Amino acid sequence: MPFKGEAIDWVALDWIAVDWGTSRLRCWAMSASDTVLASASSARGMGTLLPGDFEPALLECVGDWLTPDSIVPVLCCGMVGARGGWLEAPYREVPCAPAPGTEAVLVESVGTGLAVHILPGLSQVTPPDVMRGEETSVAGLMACGVDSGLVCLPGSHSKWVRLLDGQLTQFSSSLTGEAFSALSQHTVLRLTIASDESEPDAVFAESVKEAVAQPENTLCAVFGLRPSALLDGLNPVAARSRLSGLMIGLELAGVRDYWRGADYVHVIGEPALVARYVAALDVVGTRALGHDPSQLTLLGLAAARQALRSGTCGN
Repeated sequence: MPFKGEAIDWVALDWIAVDWGTSRLRCWAMSASDTVLASASSARGMGTLLPGDFEPALLECVGDWLTPDSIVPVLCCGMVGARGGWLEAPYREVPCAPAPGTEAVLVESVGTGLAVHILPGLSQVTPPDVMRGEETSVAGLMACGVDSGLVCLPGSHSKWVRLLDGQLTQFSSSLTGEAFSALSQHTVLRLTIASDESEPDAVFAESVKEAVAQPENTLCAVFGLRPSALLDGLNPVAARSRLSGLMIGLELAGVRDYWRGADYVHVIGEPALVARYVAALDVVGTRALGHDPSQLTLLGLAAARQALRSGTCGN
């Protein structure tokens, strides 16, 4: 069942903000001044739904916020607009503004009192790359006054983003999070790796340093965790920390041209991941600033809503 926030003032409700990822659905009831009136969430992410399931899943979260005669605008970002989602929202090619509301795609409703728009994702021709959802967090960062700089968004598929004068000019994706999950849970390393996350430590830092310096040896070092456990008594917590450091270090080696020489990096993600990436960037001598993803996503959706309301273009 979804988690629902407190009851709201129906008169104050102006629109609904939605962040709909692969595994989670998050909704916020918003006033005309973009104040959060209530929030709700569920585990009914895009990856669990068929096309006909999206509207009922949304209504499970926000239905209590609606009145029988209301038509409430809803603005969504994330994988809900992917192929296989509710409705495919075409990619916009970089360089461009991250999340202009005027290019949101209107979903045909079945008369539920919702006027749903889905923001498009972003694409890159050379090298080929795509993103959906992260660009809205970047738009939120821009709403905080950051119109140029370097952004890292760690997760299952980490993103590194370059911003210049309000335009997202280039980005690079890495399979780091998904690869870590697969290695720790679905290979022989599952017998060696602790299941609980720990704080970044000296083992983590040394492993980051090792992978950045010699990325070509990383897969050998990863396998070495198993014999180290069997022969040298490597404990599961240290093994997890070392695997995390090796994988993040390998990512940093692959995007060296992004962070090398940067004054600092804006890291947007869940606190545990942000802590690891901040620590890893410290190993390579680069400062980092952590940011809350939900807050920035909401700011990005609010900026897109304002553009959609006024009809201004984000290009």
